[in-house]
Amino acid sequence: MGYYVPVDSGVKLYVEDINPFGKKTIVFLHGWPLNHKQFEYQFNVLPALGYRCIGIDWRGYGKSDKPFEGYDFNRLADDVLAVVKALQLQHFALVGHSTGGAIAIRYMSRHNGYGVSKLILVASAAPVSFTQETGQSFLELAYNDRAKMMQKVIDGFFFQYITKEFSDWFMNMGMEAASWSTIAIINTLRDEKLYADLSKIHVPTLIIHGIHDKVIPFAQTHELSERIPNSIIVPFQYSGHGTFWEERNKFNEVLWQFI
Repeated sequence: MGYYVPVDSGVKLYVEDINPFGKKTIVFLHGWPLNHKQFEYQFNVLPALGYRCIGIDWRGYGKSDKPFEGYDFNRLADDVLAVVKALQLQHFALVGHSTGGAIAIRYMSRHNGYGVSKLILVASAAPVSFTQETGQSFLELAYNDRAKMMQKVIDGFFFQYITKEFSDWFMNMGMEAASWSTIAIINTLRDEKLYADLSKIHVPTLIIHGIHDKVIPFAQTHELSERIPNSIIVPFQYSGHGTFWEERNKFNEVLWQFI
């Protein structure tokens, strides 16, 4: 079931709530510039195992409202808190992929991990993400040929072969975002750092990362693990940035076993 949750003055987020009476709850935060549909291959499986799966489209993405402002990590983390409180969620697992992982980290530090019992960081864009050069390259494309920018995202995303049909699906997902929110997140990824947030995470944390990731190098997982107490790394040997699809069976199994 899908519905909208007010999170700010005049701003509502779209929430996909699958199996709302499941025994355990998992909240999913997608990556840039995607939306909750990137977790289709989790939503097909985990609810059948008894989990309630909640996918949130950030502001500016997917079916959520698309204001012109509000794309720093603090505001995005506050949006997540508004959804958590509106749905009265407790003892849930929080999954964040890429930029969604960065938002999850800021949520944990800014809101003391409100309601979260376990954290799963998937190819997380932390503690740093885009360099100045990478950010500028994406910005130039976003301002002048956003479809080409999205194709550049796809080209570097996966280690395993993807079909044209899958690529088209991914392209359409990215193009559902507003152009201004796509640009704003590039600036956030370039400018914001998360070093100070990591030591404030005090729940068991699983770090999933593909060893062939060209977007966020696998080496960053070691820094995350060193700085986050009670964390473990599970490397994915046959994945790039898209572990949730490239090794989806392993991903789903590792996820439910940890939760």
